[in-house]
Amino acid sequence: MLLKEIYSPIQQELINVERILENCLKNTKHKSILKMSDYLLDSRGKRLRPILAILCARASGGQKSQPINHQLIKIGTALELIHTASLIHDDIIDHARLRHNKPTINCRYGSDASIALGDYLYSIAFQLISGCGNTDILECISSATKSMCEGELLQVLERDNLDLLKQRYLLIVKKKTALLFAASCQAGAMLFDCSRAVQDMLKEYGLNFGIAFQIADDCLDLIGKKEKLGKSPGADFRMGELTLPVLNLLSKNKDKNLIISLIRQPDKQDVFKEIRQRFINSEAFIKTKEDACNYIRRAKKSIDKLNESCFKKSLFALADYAVERL
Repeated sequence: MLLKEIYSPIQQELINVERILENCLKNTKHKSILKMSDYLLDSRGKRLRPILAILCARASGGQKSQPINHQLIKIGTALELIHTASLIHDDIIDHARLRHNKPTINCRYGSDASIALGDYLYSIAFQLISGCGNTDILECISSATKSMCEGELLQVLERDNLDLLKQRYLLIVKKKTALLFAASCQAGAMLFDCSRAVQDMLKEYGLNFGIAFQIADDCLDLIGKKEKLGKSPGADFRMGELTLPVLNLLSKNKDKNLIISLIRQPDKQDVFKEIRQRFINSEAFIKTKEDACNYIRRAKKSIDKLNESCFKKSLFALADYAVERL
């Protein structure tokens, strides 16, 4: 199923997210900030976090009302701003030059302005959330944001650690990526005052979806094409970040010592090509896809008891999309 078909039940809500996002970013008199904001708006991503918040709110069976609908859109917009801010800071840390097939913010405007822009987006996001007047949702999203920042810090500190364990990798992924997905799903249900059981179902869906999505992303960073990724492949490898594909390659390859010696070489570009080819032709590739699929199965199982609806169907299809990219 195509993404636009997955999103079709909430098309109007997504249009409203884009409208509020644009209004927030253009709510300034400073032309220099407006210029950066316009550039940011022209580099749109998939909007997965607001989509999950809206789909989960609808799948939870919450009744529509105008005030609640407006708050849901504001929360969805805030989640996208938090995610965008994290990407801007990630690109600075990773010295990335491309995203969505365009120069990164840091490449275009420099690291100093990009750091400040990321902070600015965080402030707008939490202003939107606090404006909804729901302290439980504020706590849910702020806690996930703290974990996301902690995960990024852990990932940087674990660079070039060839003794990194799979459990440690999964902890980083959970913090850096999956918990914000989980918070997106839970916040949608919380807004409609759903039972704790329903909230937990959707939170579990988001957590497992997020882990699978990041595993797939890490795999694509190793095997993907620049045109499809929208950025240069191998960014994680060049920064010394050992992702699950490489960890699986080390565990599944008879030439483990050779792989380690290759990773330790300073010329990362030539080494990346060899590691990439070895991974594609190994059991590690199959194992990595299996790992991602296992988390998708867990995600689907967690919402199996939800009432049938087009929104639940979209959640199932979105889960499939996460691994179908491989």
